[in-house]
Amino acid sequence: MKKEMAIGFFSGIIATAVGLYLYLQLAFDSDFDTSLKRIMEEGLFGKVISLAAIANLAVFFIFIKKNKDYRARGVLLATIVIAAVTMIIKFL
Repeated sequence: MKKEMAIGFFSGIIATAVGLYLYLQLAFDSDFDTSLKRIMEEGLFGKVISLAAIANLAVFFIFIKKNKDYRARGVLLATIVIAAVTMIIKFL
């Protein structure tokens, strides 16, 4: 059970990272590092991470469809952790 939740958690983190990468590649004309620095300077990092976490929705529904409930719980946990980190970043 814990192994399945860990797989789901890391799947959620990876999906968010892929979502962040894709968003930065599609939304900005510059490379990844420059785009990341730009959103950090403008204070948009929390908003962009929130948008990137939408990729977790696809992973969550894939696990639900395959009856991998504990993995889906891990993805949900990853989404909650990302939301908490986003709130912490916003208030710092």
